[in-house]
Amino acid sequence: MNHDTDEALDIANLKQILSTGITTESQDDSENKLAAVMIIIFGSEPMVLMTERSKTMNHHAGEISFPGGTWDEKDGDLLVTAIRETREELGLEIARSMVIGQLKPVTTLNSGFKIMPFITILHELPKILPSSEIASVLRMPLIPLLKTIENDRDPSHRSILEMYTFKFDNHLIWGASARMLKQIHDKILS
Repeated sequence: MNHDTDEALDIANLKQILSTGITTESQDDSENKLAAVMIIIFGSEPMVLMTERSKTMNHHAGEISFPGGTWDEKDGDLLVTAIRETREELGLEIARSMVIGQLKPVTTLNSGFKIMPFITILHELPKILPSSEIASVLRMPLIPLLKTIENDRDPSHRSILEMYTFKFDNHLIWGASARMLKQIHDKILS
């Protein structure tokens, strides 16, 4: 779907574009650990919420990512993982009924995670209470962010062909998070 003007992309239009069926089962993947993230889009001028991970984290320290984490057997399914991790990292309660869709799973290259991205669209963002895992919370205008897409030129990142970067202020988004944003880019701007 090609939109020439940003005004055409309000929350209702985004909800229509990004709504999909939801597969919540934790599919066995013997090669990768399972994880899930929550892509939170909010506001009348659509914004996307991302986090800068604490530099003390074991995996992806200091990187810009969506709230989420590793699947736990107690979760039952990956949507529960995304909801639980969003609550633990940001203090945000996202109900299952608020999740409108998901993207294709994305695999990390270095840490061996297969990540299922779920999408929720909120009219406004509730108060956020970041945990110690989060160095900062980033609220980024969605369409301007998507328009910064470039091929990732860093040779240490290019272990697969599909590598992209996005920029927001002085933050570089790359890797699995950028591949998720690329899927949104292609649904909205292509």
